[in-house]
Amino acid sequence: MEMVETPVDESDAIKALAALAQVQRLRAFRSLIAAGPVGLTPGAMAEQLGIAPSGLSFHLKELAHAGLVSAQPRGRNLIYRANFERMNGLLAYLTEHCCQGEACEVTPPTGCSNC
Repeated sequence: MEMVETPVDESDAIKALAALAQVQRLRAFRSLIAAGPVGLTPGAMAEQLGIAPSGLSFHLKELAHAGLVSAQPRGRNLIYRANFERMNGLLAYLTEHCCQGEACEVTPPTGCSNC
C-alpha cells in the first residue's frame, strides 16, 4: 500500500505537535505506529502502556482531535489506528524548507513498507 501525505498547514502542525507534547499521548501514538494498520483496542493499549483506561480514553480523544489517530468500531470494541498519512504530512511540513533548498542528509518520509 502506497503512503500518501495529507497536506498539513501551520494550524494543523501546531495542533498535532500540541497533542504529542504530553508523555502518555506520545507513548500511545508510538504504540499505534508500532501496531501498524492492524491497530489496537484501548484495553490492549492501556495494558501495554500501564495507564488507566479512563485516562487513555482522554488522551486518544486528543490525538483523534489532532487528526493523528482514527477509531473504528469493531463489535463491542473500538480499534484505534495511527493516521500515517497525517504523520507523514506533518514530517513533510517540518522539513519542507530544510537546509534552505540545498542538498542535505534529510530525506522526505517514504512511509512504512509494511503499511
